[in-house]
Amino acid sequence: MTMTGRRRSSSPRALGTAALTAAVTAVCTSLISGCGVIPGTSGDSDDPVVVMTWAPEGTEATNMPGMPAMAKTYAQWINSKGGINGRPLKVLTCNDHNDSISAGTCAREAVKENVVAVVGSYSQHGRSFFAPLEAAGIPYIGGYGISEQEFSSPFSFPVNGGQAALLAGNGIQLAGECEKVSLVRPDTVSGDTLQRILNAGLTSGKAQKASDIRAAEDATDYTGTARTALESAGSTPVGEDGSSADTAGSADSASVSGKGCVTAALGERTETFFDSYRRLLGDADSVRFSSVLGSVDQSLVDRTGGGSGPLEGAFFTGWYPVASDPRWDPMRKVIRDFAFKDNRIDPGDAGVQTTWIAYTALTQVVEHLGNGEITARSVTSALNKGLTVDTGGLTPELNWSYENALGVQDLPRAINADVTFQVVRGGRLVSARKGFVDVGKTLESVPVA
Repeated sequence: MTMTGRRRSSSPRALGTAALTAAVTAVCTSLISGCGVIPGTSGDSDDPVVVMTWAPEGTEATNMPGMPAMAKTYAQWINSKGGINGRPLKVLTCNDHNDSISAGTCAREAVKENVVAVVGSYSQHGRSFFAPLEAAGIPYIGGYGISEQEFSSPFSFPVNGGQAALLAGNGIQLAGECEKVSLVRPDTVSGDTLQRILNAGLTSGKAQKASDIRAAEDATDYTGTARTALESAGSTPVGEDGSSADTAGSADSASVSGKGCVTAALGERTETFFDSYRRLLGDADSVRFSSVLGSVDQSLVDRTGGGSGPLEGAFFTGWYPVASDPRWDPMRKVIRDFAFKDNRIDPGDAGVQTTWIAYTALTQVVEHLGNGEITARSVTSALNKGLTVDTGGLTPELNWSYENALGVQDLPRAINADVTFQVVRGGRLVSARKGFVDVGKTLESVPVA
């Protein structure tokens, strides 16, 4: 990722406008009887604002059920207050099943249902779902940041810096602590860029380039992967004779050449990896564990022994403030009041948090547009023309106008490169550094593959 040396031309938006015009005609002909409604339209001032949220559920890989659950909860809350400018919010949900076919199906369903936006969603398959959205001019607001198209499509409005920002920040966080770093990441297209990004952050300190350790996204055991990661970080894993770590491991059974760190970014499978990792680590404290929020959260720290467990002292990089920060209180109250029995919604989950922020943005857009017609086009236009969204300090103020783009070649739609550094102390995830850390310059330095 390098600077372009100039601002992006306006041609993507011009192309997007042309595509929208063509799409209105095509969709009107094929989907809407009478052709009296533009796709993605909320007409009268009391018509519902129809949106969609999608995420994978019930799959063998990463699942994010809390995101559509949070979207539904947000709608219950905002509608209990009279909606947005008197308009009820209607949230449709879709399961992308972690596959490209289902992701495309969700997008086509969004077009068919005339949604004005897709909000607060997760999918790795940007190539499949953005084409239908772009053809219909439907904006994608606050995606999780897992697919590269979220940072290139002119119809995408990201609220965070995605995996790229997390890995760049994680590299900076580890640079002063580690000499050897092992990166365990999914063997997927979206995972292929992570080593380059982590290495860009590591250059700010004494660490060597990270070892790139690929792992199956849907594995049920990562013993071999964990062993490779520990060895690459300079540690000799315990239990090499096949005995359990409970009897084979001790602080003397591992040796380190320099300070080693293992950082894992496997989504929800990070917990499965960590289970294999800690069995091989035993009682040794020769290697420090690290990860990014969204792969690990407070609940894993609690389940593994809290302050006396192996995650004590572990480093984490996130997009947002720690889950205990008072700035999350409004979201927590909504969850307590409207979804207190829904165990899918964890207020410490980065996906749930992203959905909350995305719907905060949507609400402010609709309020800004007032009592006029709410359409996919008007929502997109308001965002492109410089509407500023206040997230209550959970992110910097968000503004997607052309002038606010970071200017990173591979991330032309990114506007927010801030991350937070966190650490486990006394069994709790707490801030390791006050405030946000801007990793924009680091992202600019990532070499293009």
